[in-house]
Amino acid sequence: MSAPGDLGLSRFEDRLSEAWPKCSIGDEAPLRRTSAFHRVMGHAADEVGAVAVIIDVGPDLGAINRAALLATDHLVTPLAADLFSLQGLRDLGPAVRDWRRNWQDQAVPRAPADLDVPPGTMQPLGYLVLQHAVRLDRPVKAYERWFRRIRPEFASSVLGEDDSDVSSDPYSLGSLRNYRSLMPLAQDARKPMFDLRAADGALGSHGRLVQICFEEFKAFAGLVAERAGLSLPVGAP
Repeated sequence: MSAPGDLGLSRFEDRLSEAWPKCSIGDEAPLRRTSAFHRVMGHAADEVGAVAVIIDVGPDLGAINRAALLATDHLVTPLAADLFSLQGLRDLGPAVRDWRRNWQDQAVPRAPADLDVPPGTMQPLGYLVLQHAVRLDRPVKAYERWFRRIRPEFASSVLGEDDSDVSSDPYSLGSLRNYRSLMPLAQDARKPMFDLRAADGALGSHGRLVQICFEEFKAFAGLVAERAGLSLPVGAP
């Protein structure tokens, strides 16, 4: 089951921004507003018997994304091998730690006992590198120097650790290729790239790329589930 986002949510940005500072004093209405994503996702998961809910948010630190991320147990950070992603890590890490601290130390203890609010765990699982281009299934060399910079930046900015050991990286979840024209097809069909069909325009080589996309996302989902300690049903796609 997937539910596409809606630009109409942007209308609630200001209301969520106003609610955030009031959560720390236990004001019930702002707490309900800020934790609404958590309850909506819980209800949806119960209806379809979902093992996990995946939230995909845009690359910004606005009030809507904050409310959505507070509802998560784990965070996976998609990155490009470029300067902008490294700067994004420097912004994301401190922001998430600040949100977690304020929510867990101030908001949750003051929430009404009958209000279901998320714990605000937001535990970083790792990062995934999105490749701009590949040649023979390997990153183009122009991006290799950016790959090497990701580990220490992730450790410093997101984990708050000083890790200069580059011999191994337990937080690297791998990389995904550039799926070229599958993305506009998926946006037009309003469905995931790996679920495209011939009726959606996935013909010929596109159909083969859809299958590759499915297998790679399946492997990635299995890795994330394992890191998160989830037991997926046997035969789950």
